Amino acid sequence: EAARLIVVEYGKEKFEVTIEDLKGKGEKPKHNRFPLPKNRGHADRVFEKAEFKISATYTTPAQHHNPMEMHASTVVYNKDDESLTVYDKTQGVFNSQSFICNIFGLSKKKVRVVSPFVGGAFGSGLRPQYQLFMATLAALDLKRSVRVVLSRPQMFTFGHRPKVLHDMELSADSKGTLTSVKHEALSETSQFEEYSENVVAWSSEMYQCENTSLDYRLAKVDVYTPLDMRAPGATSGMFALESAIDELAILAGVDPLEFRVQNYSERDQNKDKDYSSKELKACYKQGAEAFGWSKRGKTPRSIKEGHNYIGYGMASGIWEALQQPSRAKARLEADGKLTVSCGTADIGTGTYTIMSQIAADSLGLPLDKVDFKLGDTDLPLSTLEGGSWTAASVGTAVHNVTQSIAEKVFKIAKELPHSPLAKAKFEDVEFKDLAIRLKDDPTRQIPLSSVVVTQKDGFIEEDTTTLPNKLKQMPYTRNTHSAVFVEVKVDGDLGIVEVSRVVIAVAAGKILNPKTARSQVLGGVVWGISQALQEHSPIDPQFGRFMPAFGGLITSNDSPMLFHATLWPTDQPCPLPAVNRSMY
Repeated sequence: EAARLIVVEYGKEKFEVTIEDLKGKGEKPKHNRFPLPKNRGHADRVFEKAEFKISATYTTPAQHHNPMEMHASTVVYNKDDESLTVYDKTQGVFNSQSFICNIFGLSKKKVRVVSPFVGGAFGSGLRPQYQLFMATLAALDLKRSVRVVLSRPQMFTFGHRPKVLHDMELSADSKGTLTSVKHEALSETSQFEEYSENVVAWSSEMYQCENTSLDYRLAKVDVYTPLDMRAPGATSGMFALESAIDELAILAGVDPLEFRVQNYSERDQNKDKDYSSKELKACYKQGAEAFGWSKRGKTPRSIKEGHNYIGYGMASGIWEALQQPSRAKARLEADGKLTVSCGTADIGTGTYTIMSQIAADSLGLPLDKVDFKLGDTDLPLSTLEGGSWTAASVGTAVHNVTQSIAEKVFKIAKELPHSPLAKAKFEDVEFKDLAIRLKDDPTRQIPLSSVVVTQKDGFIEEDTTTLPNKLKQMPYTRNTHSAVFVEVKVDGDLGIVEVSRVVIAVAAGKILNPKTARSQVLGGVVWGISQALQEHSPIDPQFGRFMPAFGGLITSNDSPMLFHATLWPTDQPCPLPAVNRSMY
């Protein structure tokens, strides 16, 4: 009754939701997460005198993550001790735990966050979303368990990939040498929070060029704060750069692939460092051969099949190869069961699988003997699952802790009465078939059970904290690289676009699992096609709200039936043996 008596009056205020109206009014980020590299040479001066030059504006639209599983939080209120057990959709349980504790003034001992499975996130689970706050608030107030689930339309009410305007100026000389690159970006952020991405730096790193100029500014609009979305910044910036490179190559009369090879960068010019490895040329070569790039028409619209014009296109790809601190714990029992744990997440990339593989490999165990646990604040501390660093970060911790178990098993085995390994060194032995044995004489072995049963607790347990080796990593820039080749058919009468064929070659370090790695590459390609052809989140300029019904997604029929992926393994300085950017 009281609610019916309340009269609500609204006042109109001017609002801004389109960054086009703010062009030229952007502000440099006050706290840029990715400081721009220094400009090189005299880009403007060289551009004006260049023989071939292009000047263009590219727009990358706002996009929403929209994973299959919508965001939801279940807060179980434990009346006995007033503690909370929270089941949250998140890419980092420790992040959600800290959020709850800081907001509501609770001890971490009173808040346990669990998230063993995540139905996709793509960055949307990096920050706690508002359903977690609402569920926790209600549970504490009502002193009972509460669940809050966002609807699909509500998935458009928080973070998104920001809309960006890219002003590009590129020039080349008569020999097809890139002489200047200028990339200025205007990206949206909210009125109440600053969000920045690494959008433009790729343009002065990808190709050899002595004259570069970069600028990155933010436009404050009345939208929710943007949020990291798969390859944040690079997805937008590389689209603009690669589009401009194509246009310049055609203008200069140079094959787009040859133009990229001719202007290949052997060093990171932004940081003046060598790459830990760079196999992009190999990606170009393998991809082009598998695709049949040599059959490409020399000019646009030169190949036709019925009503369809057939176009060949290609682009380079790059992303960071990062490692973060991580902890892991392992326990080996007498029956050969190995339990390894870390509070990381599996957002569908295969974390359970590859961590189990790494652990099994260290002790020569079959996979069914390994139990990997994750997604729980009761487990060892881990960073967020994001940034493509989980395999290298958690994988290294798992490798190290299981190696510690192996060394401890060896030490105990040596000291057993009449041990056949008494005079052996650790490098002389191997673990296989639930035993530790000499490499050069497998008959001299000791079952793992015989080692473990000698321990008072009936198991062997180790835990470890793994940090990035900064001294080893600092001299290098560490990236993954790729080359993508695409065949596109466009109906000359109706403009219908069909992506008929895709070939991608990826230099991603050591491939821990070919099946899950290929799955990741395939998913990235499909999403790229979707982004290029349909995906965008238009905003209603009258009411200032995103219109989810107008943001299309591709279907199975839109995906290419002919897909070829080459995963190029490399030996690179890294934590795991021969791994730099391990791939899921």
